[in-house]
Amino acid sequence: MDVKILQLAQNKNRNAQKAIYDLMYPKLRFVGKRYLKSEEDIEEALADSFYIIFSKLDQLNDLNAFYAWSRKIMVNQCLAYIRKKVDFDYKDENQLAEITHQVDANSLEVQDLMQLLNELPDGCKAIFNLFVIEGYAHKEIADLLQISVGTSKSQLNFAKGKLQELVNVHYYSKSN
Repeated sequence: MDVKILQLAQNKNRNAQKAIYDLMYPKLRFVGKRYLKSEEDIEEALADSFYIIFSKLDQLNDLNAFYAWSRKIMVNQCLAYIRKKVDFDYKDENQLAEITHQVDANSLEVQDLMQLLNELPDGCKAIFNLFVIEGYAHKEIADLLQISVGTSKSQLNFAKGKLQELVNVHYYSKSN
């Protein structure tokens, strides 16, 4: 990201803000898709994130950290939504029966993994993303989501098990 554009945006220059929006929208949307399932929820998290980014950009001291800072804002908006909506103790055991798309386990691509992640309950999906992809520790996840460390660990194990089942279901159904 060009520091000059960021400096202009810090001074509320609308053209600079539009340039930042155009550049960051697809990147932040991808982050949102990792945490949230519905397009409406992703768009809401994006709108809230851009509001925070542009209203607090003047508080960012190191403009070179803009991408990481804006990405963290998006993650936090997704987590705020999840905290309000998700029961972390709920597990849908019938979920595998509802799967309709086929994925070859030997050729999992990012898109395939995203589809499999979307089959997980929201709580498991969020914790899997935070732990495996973002690199958070269970204590940090527990603090972010206002849950216990044990719940974080339990949900991660459940997510890993479900993902393994999903891969097996898709692989065996394709090879038969």
